Amino acid sequence: MTKALAIQAKSISKTFRISEDSHNTVKHRLFNLFNPPRTKKVEALKTMDFEIYKGECIGLLGRNGCGKSTLIKLLAGVYPSDTGNINIFGTTLLMNLGVGMSHELTARENIYVSASVLGLKIKEIDEIFDKIVDFAELREFIDSKIKFFSSGMVARLAFSIAVNAGADIMFLDEIFAVGDMKFQEKAIKVFESSWIEGKTVILVSHSMDTIKKYCNRTAFMKNGSLVYFGNTDKAIEMYVEDNH
Repeated sequence: MTKALAIQAKSISKTFRISEDSHNTVKHRLFNLFNPPRTKKVEALKTMDFEIYKGECIGLLGRNGCGKSTLIKLLAGVYPSDTGNINIFGTTLLMNLGVGMSHELTARENIYVSASVLGLKIKEIDEIFDKIVDFAELREFIDSKIKFFSSGMVARLAFSIAVNAGADIMFLDEIFAVGDMKFQEKAIKVFESSWIEGKTVILVSHSMDTIKKYCNRTAFMKNGSLVYFGNTDKAIEMYVEDNH
C-alpha cells in the first residue's frame, strides 16, 4: 500500500534581498538620491526536495539561523518559494507564535478567523469556542487585541485553536517552550493523546528528548541546506556534533 502524501517539496529555495542602507540621515538621503542603497543577497534556503507522509511526526533540527523557520514559513504558505513548487494535501496551521493571526483583532475574532480558515462553519466554531478559550487559559483576555498579548499567550491561543479546530498538518515551532510548566504539561498531554493520530506534525524543537520521543523521521539543517532527512537518532547525532 502506498503512503498518502501530506507535503511534497520539489527544488524549493529562498533568497532574501536585504538592503544595506547607509543613508541613515535626511541629509545623506537627499545627497544620495541617485546612489540607491546596496542590497545584499542572503540565501536562506538552498535547493531541496523532500516528501512527508500523512500521519508522520517529523522533527526539524538545526542551529539558530540555519533556515528552519524560513522552511516552515514556506511550507505553511507565509512566504512564496523562489524556485520549485510545494504541494500541500490538507489544511495547515502554523504555530509559530501566532503567525497568521491578526494582531489588530481580539482573541475572540482571531479564533473565528483562524478556525474558519481551517474550514469550520460559524456554528461549529461556536460549539468549540469555550473549549479553545479555556484550554488557552485566556478567558479574561478574550476581548483584548492580541497585539497586547505576550508571545506566550499568542502561542497558547494558536496551539489551542489547532488542537480544537483540527488542522490536518501542523507546524509546531518550539510549542513546548511557551507558557508556564502547567501549560507545557497540558501541551505534552495533548501530544500523547489520540488527538495526534492521523495528523501530520512538523516539530521544531531544541529539546532532543521531545524530538526523540515523538518523531519517526527527523531533518537536520545547516546553513540553509537540508543535510540529512531520515532516522531520528542519526539526525540528533549530527545536530549534537554540529553544536560542539
